[in-house]
Amino acid sequence: MAEVVLFHHVQGLTSGVVAFADDLRAVGHTVHTPDLFDGRTFASQEEGSRYVEQVGFGEITGRGVRAAGPLPDDVVYAGFSLGVLPAQKLAQTRAGARGALLVHACIPVSEFGPAWPGKVPVQVHAMEDDPFFTEDIDAAHALVAEHPDAELFLYRGDRHLFADRSLPSYDPDAARLLTQRAIDFLGPVEDRR
Repeated sequence: MAEVVLFHHVQGLTSGVVAFADDLRAVGHTVHTPDLFDGRTFASQEEGSRYVEQVGFGEITGRGVRAAGPLPDDVVYAGFSLGVLPAQKLAQTRAGARGALLVHACIPVSEFGPAWPGKVPVQVHAMEDDPFFTEDIDAAHALVAEHPDAELFLYRGDRHLFADRSLPSYDPDAARLLTQRAIDFLGPVEDRR
C-alpha cells in the first residue's frame, strides 16, 4: 500500500482533513497529516489567510518540507489548497516521490523547477467554478498537456474546500468521487517502486 503525506488547507488541520486521511487509511494506506499551524485552526478562510500572511507562504511551505524530512522518500505528496504548496514542491524536488494529489489548487510547475518529474504521476482536483481555482486552472491545464501521467478532474460547482466534511463548503457527492479517484490513484503506487 502507499504511504502518503497530506498537507492541510488554510483553515488548519481540521477534523475534515483528518477524516479524508482516515478514508485512505481505511483501505490500507499509511497517511501522515503534519500540522503546519502548530495546533491552530480557523473558523474561516479569511482568518486562516491572515495567519498565513503573518507567517509567510515561504515559511508554511518550509514547514511542510521539514515535516516530510524524517519520512521515507518514496511517498505520495497530497495537499488541500494551501497544502498544495509543500506537496507540489516536494513532488517536484524530492527524489523518490511516487505521486502527487493536488486538491483545490495547482501551482505553475516553473515555481519549483523546469518541468514536472517524468516518473511522478499527478492528479489535480477542483470545482470548475471555484473562484480560488480560476487562478490555477491554466497551470493545471499546462501540467496535463505536458505530462502523460497528469490528470485534471473538475467537479460541478463553485465551492473551494468541498472535500472537507467539517466545513459548510463540503459537497458530499463531489467529495465521495474525489476520494474514490484518490484511492484508485494510490492503488498502483506499489507497482511504481
